[in-house]
Amino acid sequence: MVAALSVEVLDPKGKKAGTAELPSEVFDVVTNVPLIHQVVVAQRAAARQGTHDTKSRGEVRGGGKKPYKQKGTGRARQGSIRAPQFAGGGIVHGPTPRSYDQRTPKKMKVAALRGALSDRARNGRVHVVTGFGVDGAPSTRTALTMLAKLSGRKHVLVVTERGDELTVKSLRNVEQVHLLVADQLNTYDVLVSDDVVFTQGALDVFLAGPATGRSAKAVATSSEADETAAEEAAK
Repeated sequence: MVAALSVEVLDPKGKKAGTAELPSEVFDVVTNVPLIHQVVVAQRAAARQGTHDTKSRGEVRGGGKKPYKQKGTGRARQGSIRAPQFAGGGIVHGPTPRSYDQRTPKKMKVAALRGALSDRARNGRVHVVTGFGVDGAPSTRTALTMLAKLSGRKHVLVVTERGDELTVKSLRNVEQVHLLVADQLNTYDVLVSDDVVFTQGALDVFLAGPATGRSAKAVATSSEADETAAEEAAK
C-alpha cells in the first residue's frame, strides 16, 4: 500500500501547526489525461446557456406578399422579400435554443478530480492552513498576508468550509483568488489554479465526502462507464 502524502499545516502567522495526511487514493493516483479532458469538456459545455436563436423565413415579420409578379419581369421569380437571399430575410440553418449538457458518470467525475488533485499534490502545490487570521470582521489585507506566505503564483484556489463567511468576504474580491466550498471542488477549477489551499476544516469535509467512498475508483475505464450506463438504464 502506498503511504499517504503529508503536508505541513500552517497557522495564520505562517508557522507550522502540525501535519495533514493526504490519502494516496485521492492525492497520489495516476493522472488520466484523456479522462480529465472529457470531464472538463463536459463541465464547460454544461455551463453554456444555449439561448442563442435566429429567425427562419417563417418567423421574420412581413413578406406575406410577392414582391412582384411571377412572370414577365425578366427577373428571377420570388415569393417573399423575407427569403434568406434578401436583406432582412430569415436565416438558413441558424442556431436555435438547445442544451449542451453531456452525460458524464459520477465515477468518471470523481476519478478526474482525483487525478487533478494528485498532479498538484505531487508538485507541492497543495497547502493546508488552520485559517487566514481573520477574526471578528473580514480583512482582505490580513488574508492576503497569510496567502502570500503560501504561494506567490498568479492563480490560487482557496477551499473553505460552508459557512466560513469571514474567509469568503475577505478573499472574494481578490483577482488572483478563486473561492470554493469543499463540496463544490471540481476538476476544472483545480486545473486552472496554480495552487490549491485548503483550510483544515475544508480538507476534513472533502475527505469525508464521496471522493473517498468505496464506489469511486482511482481510474475510470470505458467498461466502468458502460456498466454505469447499463445500471441507470435498468432503473
